Amino acid sequence: MKDGSMLRNLSVNKLIKKALLNKEVVQAKSGALVVYTGKYTGRSPNDKFIVDSPKVHNQINWGKINVPISETNYQKLFQKTSDFFSAQKEIYVVDVLVGAQKKHSIKLRVYCQYAYQALFSTHLFRRPTDVRTGRDLSLQNFKPNLTLYCAPSVLADPKTDGTNSEAFIVLNIDKKTILIGATKYAGEIKKSVFTYMNYLLPQKEIFPMHCSANIEKSGKTTSLFFGLSGTGKTTLSADPERRLIGDDEHGWSPQGVFNFEGGCYAKCIRIKKESEPQIWSAIHRKGALVENVVLKKDGDFDFDSDKFTENTRAVYPLEFIKNSIASGSGKHPKYVIFLTADASGVLPPVARLTLNQAAYHFLSGYTSKLAGTERGIIEPKPTFSAYFAGPFMPLKPMVYLNLLKKYLKKYKTRVFLVNTGWIGGAYGVGRRIPVYETRNIVTAVLSGQLDRGDCRHDKIFNLYVPNKVPGVDQKILDPALLWPDKKSYLQTAKNLARLFVENMKKYPGVYQSIINSGPPAL
Repeated sequence: MKDGSMLRNLSVNKLIKKALLNKEVVQAKSGALVVYTGKYTGRSPNDKFIVDSPKVHNQINWGKINVPISETNYQKLFQKTSDFFSAQKEIYVVDVLVGAQKKHSIKLRVYCQYAYQALFSTHLFRRPTDVRTGRDLSLQNFKPNLTLYCAPSVLADPKTDGTNSEAFIVLNIDKKTILIGATKYAGEIKKSVFTYMNYLLPQKEIFPMHCSANIEKSGKTTSLFFGLSGTGKTTLSADPERRLIGDDEHGWSPQGVFNFEGGCYAKCIRIKKESEPQIWSAIHRKGALVENVVLKKDGDFDFDSDKFTENTRAVYPLEFIKNSIASGSGKHPKYVIFLTADASGVLPPVARLTLNQAAYHFLSGYTSKLAGTERGIIEPKPTFSAYFAGPFMPLKPMVYLNLLKKYLKKYKTRVFLVNTGWIGGAYGVGRRIPVYETRNIVTAVLSGQLDRGDCRHDKIFNLYVPNKVPGVDQKILDPALLWPDKKSYLQTAKNLARLFVENMKKYPGVYQSIINSGPPAL
């Protein structure tokens, strides 16, 4: 690649001007930028690969998620990508950090075809600055530990390149390189880097987590929210009464919790100012980058429209959230909340978990995959994604499970399961649990009000459900009470419990004590 064509570490304002000048984006009335990503409006999991090599072969949990590609085919794709960038008049280069704890961070260099991709990377990752002077260190002897090339105009040929389509997201662990082609969806940048961190950190006994994190204003009590896309990680962690550490990707080390990122990537379909004021405000700031949201004739956002996708997104730097923590770090968590969005309408909205129950539900990672998050998902679909992050965890299951148990036990962290899904019936019949009810549940958890107290035992799911939660309508604590047809509820609940049992059979090495902590075989 030609050095003369490289635009290195441009400021946010310059990237905005470039993106507008190149007509990559349009500008909303608020000053935010909007990009339309074409047919790729979500992650493309069938186009993701890891290069198989002798070094990593026995470490990777190969299967439908972690799919191998040969070094030979990687080289073909790398050559295509390299040739493409060499022919460009302008290439955007961004140098950033991944990981707020210096001891466990990496240096990332991103080569981008488009200015909006460089803006995305600048917002999302952590900018390398001198903590004493605030001076930008991007150009001072920056030697990347990981290099990512993102070129949507480069297309794979499945017949010769070993891919499934024109799109490719390829991680080469040996060469510390990521290739992304054919897709303009910026979330591929984020999640491919996350996958690399999830390979790297466990080898240092650091626990990588797909979770959001916040902390009391006093700085004493840190809380984590695990969950797949659409379960409420971003929404529930952006709490005006608490300070935000980060909304999606964190590590847990002996020094505490730390954010991998320096920005947020929030879903914004049907977002309301009243229920999510902080995120609403951040999206409307000048410099925010919004994906696939329809603009009205007056240039304002139409968040209710799913014309292009349900998976509308916005990326913005963490400082757009007023009460965020610039350091991206917090103390060891006192509470962990596992979030699920159950579209079958039968899981209770909150349950208190033992250590073995926590291990069971961490390995299960149950939710209903919501429309738009991945290509081809039109309506909610039951899914089990281990660690609430299966698509991004390349190592074998027991690695992550053992790290969870180690940290929970060592720091005496309490765990709760919170369902943000449907009540009164399944999707299409019932209604989603109101955000204010979920917020009240979370407030009760984080204030310690549910640490003790009477619980009923849900025999179908083997869960202990608090009988009372301050500020929450008692009727919603027992899903069966809101179903007009009790037989239908019972059958639906048993069907879901069977899915849990069947899913756990994928993990033959799991202790029986953990198996016994989930739903019983019916």
